[in-house]
Amino acid sequence: MPRAVGRQGRLMRRILFAGAAVLAAMTFGGGSAHAYGDAPWCAITNGGFDVHYDCEYNSIEECRPHVIAGNRGFCNPNPYYTPAKRIPAPRHYRRRRR
Repeated sequence: MPRAVGRQGRLMRRILFAGAAVLAAMTFGGGSAHAYGDAPWCAITNGGFDVHYDCEYNSIEECRPHVIAGNRGFCNPNPYYTPAKRIPAPRHYRRRRR
């Protein structure tokens, strides 16, 4: 009989440990912010406990109407924006006359 109790105890500890791990992952996991788009400006709105990053605006002038339209928030530069690399135009050399 002691063996059966030992097995149940180990099983209960495993279940409790797994439950604690899931709870910790849900509590301390990634933030609740969602970012959409890859443009230089974001409209950051607050919907209660959730923060929404709407990064689809090329200028602050494009972003402001979205925030002023009744969505509580503000415009901010996109912290993850990386502009496209510019490829320099090929140089055209003139031939010198001799």
